[in-house]
Amino acid sequence: NLGNSESRVHNRKGVQNNTNGNENNGEKRCWIKCRFIGSCLSSKGTADDSSFSGSTSHYAAALSESKSTNGTSPENPAVSSPRSSNGDGNVGEELRVSSQLRKFTYNELKLATRNFRPDSLLGEGGFGCVFKGWINETDATPVRPGTGLTVAVKTLNHDGLQGHREWLAEVNYLGELIHPNLVKLIGYCIEDDQRLLVYEFMPRGSLENHLFKRSLPLSWCVRLKIAANAAKGLAFLHEEAAKPVIYRDFKTSNILLDADYSAKLSDFGLAKDAPEGDKTHVSTRVMGTYGYAAPEYVMTGHLTAKSDVYSFGVVLLELLSGRRSMDKNRPNGEHNLVEWARPYLGGDQRRFYRLIDPRLEGRFSIKGAQMAVQLAARCLSRDAKNRPAMSQVVRALEPLPFLKDMAASSSYFQAISAAGRWGPRNGARSLNQHRPQGSAKSVQATRCHSSPCSNH
Repeated sequence: NLGNSESRVHNRKGVQNNTNGNENNGEKRCWIKCRFIGSCLSSKGTADDSSFSGSTSHYAAALSESKSTNGTSPENPAVSSPRSSNGDGNVGEELRVSSQLRKFTYNELKLATRNFRPDSLLGEGGFGCVFKGWINETDATPVRPGTGLTVAVKTLNHDGLQGHREWLAEVNYLGELIHPNLVKLIGYCIEDDQRLLVYEFMPRGSLENHLFKRSLPLSWCVRLKIAANAAKGLAFLHEEAAKPVIYRDFKTSNILLDADYSAKLSDFGLAKDAPEGDKTHVSTRVMGTYGYAAPEYVMTGHLTAKSDVYSFGVVLLELLSGRRSMDKNRPNGEHNLVEWARPYLGGDQRRFYRLIDPRLEGRFSIKGAQMAVQLAARCLSRDAKNRPAMSQVVRALEPLPFLKDMAASSSYFQAISAAGRWGPRNGARSLNQHRPQGSAKSVQATRCHSSPCSNH
């Protein structure tokens, strides 16, 4: 959903992703729900100073950023006080609002979400909390729950200037950027110290939830569809938008899924205008999420479109392997997904199998998996110049769903499976473990056919 529990580098600790399996899940869910409600209904947040290298906290507190080009931009407009006594303050200076966006009153959004009731809470992210609401499709007025258009209403945590800047960036970018693989921003509210955003509702929630928190694993074809959709979203930002944009926070929790598992990018609070003219990069304070940020960006603060390409490579590895980018619950040497995976990225059939999620049980194309692994290796090149453009990534992914050489039919795969060298790890449930008794078809096949890979 919009507003999943997520982590950003630097300030403001929040709910952390948990990867400890199913132990004590009921107690954890209860605690997390209470944490969500408590923080969402409170007008104050806590802050701490934590570094990029060790932090997995929500927010990046960069109150000053320098860009290698002059002039204002959507992520760094002329900002007035985030708590202006007059509802609109200097809105004309702060917001460059698209005529397609609806301006809501705070009372309208209270009604749409049933007064931000706890049972309307969808989740919490770095920006704030997200509630489910309902509005009239014609005039966007609040309607009875279960009728009209379902929306996601994101509230701003009251933590000062940085939160206000991210709210502005979200409005200014998503108000102008329209693409099938970007979440649609419907409208906004700016009233006294209230800052809210209204989005289309994404019923299947985040990729993070499906990869790491759901017991039923995503099928091979759905994973490819999600990868291609997300790549198209980035390619649009980098190469097709009227003014190119660097997304800067590409990760599984920011990839949302609609009813058909089509993927859309959300959360543009950290986005920046790409360098223009003869400028090679944007110089900025390092912000993003640990485990996804490109190494050269972490070291120098030099941001380019190739920084997003690296982050895409990390997510592609997560899709292929079913592993998190950072997981300290794994054995030593396997905490960092990219570093663990590098020895297997050469495409050698006898090694690349180690990268593929064993819960797939061989229901993936051997050639397709090899090509996807090689693509991930290119995206994760330590030299940014060797990484492909996102349009090249899209072209590389498009033919993969049509390859039918299933690994399960391979004698080599059968041999390593029988020898126990490839299979579900750490109690992970496979697709066949979810198959109903007496079913002639696997859940995997059903999932593939209900959400065709060809429609991406």
